[in-house]
Amino acid sequence: MFKNTFQSGFLSILYSLGSKPLQIWDKEVEDGHVKRCHDDEIQSNVLEVVGSNIQSTYITCPADLSATLGIKLTFLVLVVKNVKKYFSFEIQILDDKNVRRRFRASNFQSVTRVKPYICTMPLKMDEGWNQIQLNLPDLTRRAYGTNYVETLRVQVHANCRLRRIYFAERLYSDEELPPEFKLYLPVQKA
Repeated sequence: MFKNTFQSGFLSILYSLGSKPLQIWDKEVEDGHVKRCHDDEIQSNVLEVVGSNIQSTYITCPADLSATLGIKLTFLVLVVKNVKKYFSFEIQILDDKNVRRRFRASNFQSVTRVKPYICTMPLKMDEGWNQIQLNLPDLTRRAYGTNYVETLRVQVHANCRLRRIYFAERLYSDEELPPEFKLYLPVQKA
């Protein structure tokens, strides 16, 4: 999808304020919903992914299951709200051995498990809004002893609220982030 695109800086694959936040995504919903709603904490529209079973309610990118993202940027960042329910997300990458591998992070798992094609990891989230940052080359090297080549797919399962999902060539301080990538919390009046 982005394989022949020049990639540097930031590459956003989901923005809840965009006119069509799920334009390049597909969704699977069973006993739940994927919809845009207003989040009172940040006074903004967000994308809500909710379902009674996290396996059967999710969004996946790219929408075409036979396509791949082809994103070579090395950091994945999710701006996500902890809604105090089970939640997981998964990234499929390609390594330098030409093997497709998956990393799955979930808030209901307590130990990391590495199998030949999937690494499952516990996810600790603070209350409210979180910025989850994954160093994909480091994860690939630690789990499999191979080198990260590119990201093929991103899948986000219920239950969460999303503001943005993007890739970056490095981690940026808050001062370096473009305004539309920042999560502004409303000023509390005394």
